[in-house]
Amino acid sequence: MSLRTDPLRRRWLVWTVLAIVFLLVNLYRLSSAVLADRLMAGFNTTGAGLGTLHASFFYIYALMQLPTGILADRAGPRKTATAGAIVFNVGAIGFALAQTYHVAFLSRALIGLGGAVIFISTLRFCANWFRADEFATMNGLTIAIAGLGGIMATTPLALAANAFGWRSTMFGLGVVGLLFAGVVWLLARDSPESAGLEPIEDVETGTTLTLEEVLRNLRAVLAERETWVISLMLFCSTGVLITLLGLWGVPYVVQTQGVSVTTASYYTLLGSFGLLVGPPTFGWVADRFETRTGLIVGGGIVYVAGFGVLTLVPSPHHVLIALIYFSSGATLGAFTLSYAVIKDRHATAASGVSTATVNGAAFLGAAAFPTAMGYALDTYWTGETVAGSRVYTEFGYQVAFGIATAAIVVALCCGLWLHWKLPDG
Repeated sequence: MSLRTDPLRRRWLVWTVLAIVFLLVNLYRLSSAVLADRLMAGFNTTGAGLGTLHASFFYIYALMQLPTGILADRAGPRKTATAGAIVFNVGAIGFALAQTYHVAFLSRALIGLGGAVIFISTLRFCANWFRADEFATMNGLTIAIAGLGGIMATTPLALAANAFGWRSTMFGLGVVGLLFAGVVWLLARDSPESAGLEPIEDVETGTTLTLEEVLRNLRAVLAERETWVISLMLFCSTGVLITLLGLWGVPYVVQTQGVSVTTASYYTLLGSFGLLVGPPTFGWVADRFETRTGLIVGGGIVYVAGFGVLTLVPSPHHVLIALIYFSSGATLGAFTLSYAVIKDRHATAASGVSTATVNGAAFLGAAAFPTAMGYALDTYWTGETVAGSRVYTEFGYQVAFGIATAAIVVALCCGLWLHWKLPDG
């Protein structure tokens, strides 16, 4: 059977295309770190202002998650992902052309609007094309693409911005993204049956639902305490990591280690590499040994320890910082097992709204922490600027990371509660 007619091979082709689109979403959303000095100078803004500009993606991304779940369950992943890819790449082109802070803010929000649907659409596709005992692995692989996008948003983006300018780089990426939106429409189908293929053994295909059925599923998801505990856990854990890799991780290394932005980007590259390998590993182990919550707790302990060091130890050795960045990306994979936990608690037909609900909380955290940490840093501004970018004290960074550490302790407590409530979850 050919690649297009064999459902077991066809699903990997389509997942790869969706993954490339999701890679672009993650490149855009984490690009602020290596572009921080250029954006702060180009739009004449403060640390808090830069944090808010960075967070504009995440505000709309978070607010769109429930509508995204409804769209993925109601319209199907193919239509939803195609429309989202068009919108967020138009936003990227607008951001590249922006001459004022307000236009840049709105353009980045447009990236968040379109990008909001890609992850959930991909998970909805996986729920329809892969077995339940493959889902944690596919969830981990999809999240690993976020790590790959994060890698592209570090040293490669810094080098491209130096060579071509950040505006030309973002414009070119937007054009490439629009081309891939067309590829999604041509190749993706919502289920093997809708592609005219034989159903895959042991795969429960979620059918297209009426709006009434989708809303009934949503009410059932929102009625569970586990939904809210997982949401709080992802709000804290995912929000903190995206803030580290996407915004303050590079300035922290630049200003405390005295290195260039390009060199500092190697550290966040390590964090993204951790995100590349951690979630698939945790997902494979979870599927192989049929455990979820124990891994969440174990990974959470390591996660807390790393940020605790950044909070309590002034001027940590650069090797220790590198290890913390890598381990933070890797151990986030433990927390992301909660997507499989929430999906397993509901029928495949409800996989869109169930995963979207908790994903919205994750990115609400990614919107809140950049600004909160930015305000803490502005409190300890030295009064100096370098190339238009503010210089903060080392203690200011410790205070900012203290906020992050407190949040991760809350996430770990949520994981402990889940492990007590759902020991085999």
